[in-house]
Amino acid sequence: QVQLVESGGGLVQAGGSLRLSCTASGNILSILSMGWYRQAPGKQRELVAVMPSRGTITYTDSVKGRFSVSRDNAKNAVYLQMNSLKPEDTAVYYCNGRIFAVQGTGSQTQNYWGQGTQVTVSS
Repeated sequence: QVQLVESGGGLVQAGGSLRLSCTASGNILSILSMGWYRQAPGKQRELVAVMPSRGTITYTDSVKGRFSVSRDNAKNAVYLQMNSLKPEDTAVYYCNGRIFAVQGTGSQTQNYWGQGTQVTVSS
């Protein structure tokens, strides 16, 4: 079973910075992509940034130039550096991994999610 564990959320004033971390563990064979989504109260979950193992990093428009996603492949980890935070960035942030892993007697690719970490930006 694959697990994603996040850390790094908290309360910060507008203009401040936070760094989120997420580590995947379990019977992982390969990781196709890792990234971050967020869900604000009363809103749908939205993509923040995703970093594929091959290809281009994608950011949602509202965070471009402020957020930066990175990975440490040796640790199966993904990070989200968030700078110049705004109150509208307040949300629960979820780590996501598209991971090829052992499942029972076989293997398959699935989307896995972390438990979520709260980010609150005060004005």
